[in-house]
Amino acid sequence: MTVALLVIDVQNDFCPGGSLAVAGGDEIIDPINALLDTAAIAVLSQDWHPLDHASFAENHAGLAPFSQIEMPYGSQMLWPNHCVQGTSGAQFHKRLNADRADAIIRKGMNPAIDSYSTFFENDRKTPTGLLGYLRERKVQSLLLVGLATDFCVAYSALDAVANGFEVKIQMDACRAIDNAGSLDAALTQLRNAGVQLI
Repeated sequence: MTVALLVIDVQNDFCPGGSLAVAGGDEIIDPINALLDTAAIAVLSQDWHPLDHASFAENHAGLAPFSQIEMPYGSQMLWPNHCVQGTSGAQFHKRLNADRADAIIRKGMNPAIDSYSTFFENDRKTPTGLLGYLRERKVQSLLLVGLATDFCVAYSALDAVANGFEVKIQMDACRAIDNAGSLDAALTQLRNAGVQLI
């Protein structure tokens, strides 16, 4: 069985000191690098937002980060500006062995649609190209790591299962935002979908 490692959004803005820092986000880099050293196929995802992105709270007068709005594709949490194209915050953490990647998938580039999953934007139908890449490489199983467990990792895992992959998440190589119980909710959803949490 062909297995690919999917490393999700290990970028400066999601690590300590970043604009949307995940607690302990830099603690997972050494375990991820160890996995990158032995992965047959490794794919990195990179949040890559334009400054006018609709998910940024500052683009909605009077609304604060972590509030919810309705978008044409459904409910959307508003975030602090993060991973803006071409900024240092959007770059991979300097300790991540990003040169080991076979492919890098950028997401969240459409200013009107956020993109948690590495497979599809939040409208649930606009593809990033990852699915086609994995199918061309004959990948059947995925190991997911990265940031954040309860958002981009979880959404990617659920989409992977829905598209027929065997999916595992290595929990010690992930960290969560855990806003208002989001981690427990995500873990329940992942287990119910058949994702293996290891």
